[in-house]
Amino acid sequence: MTELWQQLAAHRAATAARPITALFDADPLRARRCAVAADGLWLDWSKTAIDAQALGLLLALAAGVAARREAMFSGERINETEGRAALHVALRALDGPIEVDGRDVLPDVHATLDRMRGFARAVRAGRIAGQGGRYTDVVNIGIGGSDLGPAMASLALAPWADGPRLHFLSNVDGADAADTLRGLDPETTLVIVASKTFTTVETMTNADTVRRWMAASVARPELQFAAVSTALARTADFGIDPQAVFGFENWVGGRFSVWGPVGLSLMLGIGPERFDEFLAGGRAMDAHFRSAALAENLPVMLALVGIWHHQICGYPTRAVLPYAQRLRRLPAYLQQLEMESNGKGVTMDGQALARPSGPIVWGEPGTNGQHAFFQLLHQSSAVVPCEFIVAARGEEPALDHHQRLLIANCLAQSGALLRGRSMEEARAIVAAMGLTGLDAERQAAHRVFPGNRPSTTLLIPALTPYTLGQLVALYEHRVFVEGAILGINSFDQWGVELGKELAGEVLPLLEGEGGGGDPSTRALVAELRRMRGEKA
Repeated sequence: MTELWQQLAAHRAATAARPITALFDADPLRARRCAVAADGLWLDWSKTAIDAQALGLLLALAAGVAARREAMFSGERINETEGRAALHVALRALDGPIEVDGRDVLPDVHATLDRMRGFARAVRAGRIAGQGGRYTDVVNIGIGGSDLGPAMASLALAPWADGPRLHFLSNVDGADAADTLRGLDPETTLVIVASKTFTTVETMTNADTVRRWMAASVARPELQFAAVSTALARTADFGIDPQAVFGFENWVGGRFSVWGPVGLSLMLGIGPERFDEFLAGGRAMDAHFRSAALAENLPVMLALVGIWHHQICGYPTRAVLPYAQRLRRLPAYLQQLEMESNGKGVTMDGQALARPSGPIVWGEPGTNGQHAFFQLLHQSSAVVPCEFIVAARGEEPALDHHQRLLIANCLAQSGALLRGRSMEEARAIVAAMGLTGLDAERQAAHRVFPGNRPSTTLLIPALTPYTLGQLVALYEHRVFVEGAILGINSFDQWGVELGKELAGEVLPLLEGEGGGGDPSTRALVAELRRMRGEKA
């Protein structure tokens, strides 16, 4: 493995000066050869510097992925630091058995989904209602994976939202609770508290605040609460009916959990039938990932492009650019999925990584991003690999001219990043403006685009529940492949623990009760207490 990394680094050094456009000159069919199709999706990676030799080395680097993949699908404890399986794929599976420690988990998975469907149908039909009648609104209280997944998906699938309106409350900042609840009717609002242990500080603080808000108008507010949790004793203490509690196993990580009970809010919004289509899309991507050859495997190729750009080329960030307004929360969702999964510093055996792990993931939807940060993408000295996503069709046939313009912008941006603009072309532009001499040279320099900026483009037929399922599973498996190649555990998240522990030390300081903290923190607390009009 070390030799392959060295060969890739040497190949990159030897070809770094070669423009990507030269690869198209050498192979007129490159655009077709450097693409992967899967169940209606099309991934074009031709606008990268990966040539045939680099591809061969990258595929060799991925040779061990197949065994690791089968271990995951088979329910083995691949999350070794926590001694757990990582079996989110079971949440969308139809056929088994899928065993964990010798027990088929699918019957329980299907039973929980059936309970969710029954609950969702009853709420949507008004058979389960609030004190004021049929539920008009649902507030999902969670954080991290208990919020980002369903919040992203609910926006993405807005055209299918024919149930109660969905709202998402995650931040412990009181402004989030105030803004979320403003305008809602407590008597027709259903609240879902999503916390596996029912102890997550931010979530339970918000849950208590919402219960107090509801209690001002509703005689028994606990009857308008449901929970996504395995802590039945705690949900019972909160007053939630056991029939409105939906649990999931510890082999489902939060950022991989939207397929099951964490997706209850989504199911309430779009209905069980559409939610099943979402599951079917994820299941189809699972089948492709598990069976397709590496070079024809969409998650594998997307992962290898990521490995090439971050670990080999050294580009520190990755921009995800969905040209779809309804996917505007996808970059934030992928930030957690990728950075919490692969933002690690040690290998599975506890040794320091020999190379960087996951990149910084960021992005915004097009075309808005073009008028915000694309200036940096095009002309900065920093190179940011871009991942474009665009649909062939929108969900508003009467506005198809908007979709055509959107597609044109997406393809034009990836083309401009690749091609750039030379000094000679810039000089011609300023000459046509009537400029001459040193002023012309100065103005021309500002109009040069370096080009040679890598990108991928993922085409989808349309944004539907099925294709959203494909997309989410695609990125889940991409994260898995990158983690497997790097030899890290993509399924733990110890990095979130220390800050939470220290928050428990800082709170007493803020309340004037003494406590620990470093000198800088203690000084900041003192200044904050002064600003709040409290004694230091």
